[in-house]
Amino acid sequence: MRIHVSFLLVPFLFLLAGCGDLVSQDTDQRGEIAPILTSEEAFDDQTFAKPQEARVTHIDLDLAMDFDAKTIGGTATLDVLAADEASEIILDSNGLRVSAVTDEGGNALKFALGETVEGKGEPLTIELPAQKLERGAELAEGALAATHRIVVEYVSAPEAEALQWLSPEQTAGGKHPFIFSQGQAINNRTWIPTQDSPGIRQTWQATISAPEPLNVVMSGVIQGDPEPEDGNRRDFRFVMNNPVPSYLIAIAAGNIEFRELGSRSGVWAEPEVIEAAAQEVGDTEEMIDAGIALFGDYRWGRYDMIILPPAFPYGGMENPVMTFLTPTFIAGDRSNNGLVAHELAHSWSGNLTTYSSWRDGWLNEGVTSYFENRIVEEVYGKERAEQEYALSYAGLVDGINDVGADNPNTAMRSPDAISPFDTKGFAIYDKGTVFLRTAENIIGREKFDAWLTQWFDSHAFEPVTSEMFLADLREKLIGDNAELEKRLMLDEWVYGTGLPENAWKPDPKAFAEVDSAVAAYANEAALPNVKVWRDWTAAEQRRFLEELPQDLSTEQLAALDTTLGLSQTDNNEVLFLWLEAALRNEYAPTVPQAERFLAIVGRNKFVSPLFTALNETDWGKPIAQRIYAETRSSYHAYTRGNVDKTLQYEVSAGTELSD
Repeated sequence: MRIHVSFLLVPFLFLLAGCGDLVSQDTDQRGEIAPILTSEEAFDDQTFAKPQEARVTHIDLDLAMDFDAKTIGGTATLDVLAADEASEIILDSNGLRVSAVTDEGGNALKFALGETVEGKGEPLTIELPAQKLERGAELAEGALAATHRIVVEYVSAPEAEALQWLSPEQTAGGKHPFIFSQGQAINNRTWIPTQDSPGIRQTWQATISAPEPLNVVMSGVIQGDPEPEDGNRRDFRFVMNNPVPSYLIAIAAGNIEFRELGSRSGVWAEPEVIEAAAQEVGDTEEMIDAGIALFGDYRWGRYDMIILPPAFPYGGMENPVMTFLTPTFIAGDRSNNGLVAHELAHSWSGNLTTYSSWRDGWLNEGVTSYFENRIVEEVYGKERAEQEYALSYAGLVDGINDVGADNPNTAMRSPDAISPFDTKGFAIYDKGTVFLRTAENIIGREKFDAWLTQWFDSHAFEPVTSEMFLADLREKLIGDNAELEKRLMLDEWVYGTGLPENAWKPDPKAFAEVDSAVAAYANEAALPNVKVWRDWTAAEQRRFLEELPQDLSTEQLAALDTTLGLSQTDNNEVLFLWLEAALRNEYAPTVPQAERFLAIVGRNKFVSPLFTALNETDWGKPIAQRIYAETRSSYHAYTRGNVDKTLQYEVSAGTELSD
């Protein structure tokens, strides 16, 4: 059965004679307008916008950073494509302080902020100008074009969830403040008034004023050198001509410098970190080549990265042309560079083709995790790739066992009955990876690669859905082959819970030596000797620690640390597993190290489980409360929200914004 997906096509009757005064439209920084999907699966219930009536097509930001007030403010000039009968546009806001809205000529427009919906914000409804934009003569017949332009004057709130303002003490240099944004999922509405939905793609440009000597980077291409302005400030200009979902608009500023890696890539970091950062990401050019060889052209021009301070809540964020990375992946041996491969792979899956609804999270993260593993195989070899796939598979199995195979949160496509943000990470990342590995092995790599390449090509810079993905796969690869359809179990993978029976298992040889060592420890408490441990890859060390018994005695933990030097490791993935096991088993000698770790690192992957481990015992509960009272204000809102829930933490009046 072929699925027909409809696109929004707005009639342009206003272009006929007698439509009134027209305003010239500058299209220099405005790329092609992406379609809006209108199928049931494409609907995004996390936005107030009604894009079928009026939608944002381009954003022009002119903003200034205020580190004292912890705000960003100025103007956002929005190009709008509206249906003939539309009289207003609805934007997303969450705490924005809007002072005025005008048309391009400065004439006031009526606007209203609606009631706040918890977790979603409030709608910002704006009257559309009477004047319409003139259709550019250079536009091809039938091409979509903006119809109106509005200017929103506003400032973000100090508690804007997308923005994390760091004191100098939270940086490596200790002398200058720092700011970074995290837009995904629906946080950018706390600092940009737009339609904050993954299915509404927009081009954008920005002028950002920041105090000297800070440098500013964004997820757009920088335009020349910064320009001095009064008050010891500088203006930085950026452009993104490719239409992107609003959550991919990102900004960071601090005392950072740049190091070139190759003709297409480079890395930003604080001076104290730049050498280690450049060494760690030194394989980036080879990774880009691998991605191109696997699944087609890299369409973004440059691929730069910034290593943020350790308060960043994620491992990485795939902001176009400027990936944001945690410093916790730096191990000195590139053993955690699957993270770089993952964020790079998003340049195809996630940024080039993006889910229209948050319910299809696997279309970004699952496809990307599969792509990541293929890049790792090309750059680092099949053995490492197979080990990392085995870790992913084990994480999926463990996750499903923990919550139950019939739990709706284990479905790749989030069911309507639950919030898309409640779907388990393993169902989005790991289950998506295993699904595509399974399909690849059943269909054959050569055919599957060709199909996935054309999928990216056919839907470049457009929103997509699970329905579209499966329909395209069936049309291009399955056809009327009923046996192949049965073997693939496509619908069970995407819409079903648990793990389908055809899941492609990892090669048992990937961790044969490690699994033997795990068995020896379980049976005889025999530990691998130091040389064997040090010769193991980081993936092998992680496998060993992940397979240890849940319950360990003080004597066993002491022996593990003494023999293997776990508390001395430079690999934060390994250190985290050690700290988690130790805290879970009330190992007091580890508390000071855990406290130091939690005071510096804000990565949710590490922070939340460590507080969970403490909170599971009467011994650990007061320790968790004491540490969290001291560290909470240094964490991003995402990490705080998770730990608050775990510890049932109540914020005292007046302490929410304390430093």
